[in-house]
Amino acid sequence: MAQRASIGQYYSVDSPIHRLDPRVKFVGTVVYMASCLFVDSFATLLLAALVAAGAVATSNVPVRRLLAQIKPIAFFLIVTSVINLFFVQTGPVLVALGPLVIYQNGLVAAALYTIRFFLLVLAGSLLTLTTTPVALTDAVEKLLSPLERAGVPVSQGTLILSIALRFVPTLSRETENIIAAQTARGADLENKGAFAYARACVPLVVPLFASALRHAENLGRAMDARCYTGGDRTHYHILRMVPSRDYPAIALLITYIALLVAAHFLL
Repeated sequence: MAQRASIGQYYSVDSPIHRLDPRVKFVGTVVYMASCLFVDSFATLLLAALVAAGAVATSNVPVRRLLAQIKPIAFFLIVTSVINLFFVQTGPVLVALGPLVIYQNGLVAAALYTIRFFLLVLAGSLLTLTTTPVALTDAVEKLLSPLERAGVPVSQGTLILSIALRFVPTLSRETENIIAAQTARGADLENKGAFAYARACVPLVVPLFASALRHAENLGRAMDARCYTGGDRTHYHILRMVPSRDYPAIALLITYIALLVAAHFLL
């Protein structure tokens, strides 16, 4: 149960991915996630999978740790696969078991769409594992800074994003403590089906919500005590691109997009 709440936590290790400028990682991840939506053949799927595998291998993040981030959406991936498998009814019939008929295009769609969504979530998980919340919000603020000229409160928005990301591990630990306390009181949260597990988790919502409100109130008091009123914020770390490591990553991203477009139109 404890591992189900372990999401969004930074994994500290030295790797080429960790050393990249957070702006490069953020833009690269967004572009890659968007490109996964245009994967429509096994050739483009193979290309996207190779890029994801290369990024994972370069990041030095253990595969088990990475898969633990994706575990909460495993049920959704299975449901998506089953829906495509049985509701896409075009192409030759592969299996016919009474009312259950599996068509060739249904099998292709089940594999294609499930794997590409898996790669999309994998990219997002790898970004949070290899980038600290502070660096990530600094990158978003720097990328969106031109909008401040139009009156958009970018600094305040990125501060809220930073606080939200910072409290994901905190609320995860709170969830683990609440689960342990409920289990000690006799709650059965293991070996249940999806609906039974959802009903069993209802008693967890109220204490977790109360804990989140308590943390928010303490944070608000701390900001008031420090006379924080918003506005321009200074940064301890100044973002600077290093040509020897960031430019090759940008070149690889452009090459990937070019190959993906070529494969989409030529194959």
